[in-house]
Amino acid sequence: MLKIIIKEGENIERALKRYKRKHRNIKVMQNLREAQFFTKPSVKRRRQVQKASYIQNLRDQEDI
Repeated sequence: MLKIIIKEGENIERALKRYKRKHRNIKVMQNLREAQFFTKPSVKRRRQVQKASYIQNLRDQEDI
């Protein structure tokens, strides 16, 4: 569970923004979605390779 300690005189919007950032960074929702269905290890590996090649392709295009 995430805990955000509100500092003395801190705005509630600022604390909420910190909470949302922490929530996004630890990928709570993404982990919940992934846990709904079983994914074979080979499929996970294939997705990782596809993602890596996509990112590499973007970087290569950026260098041109």
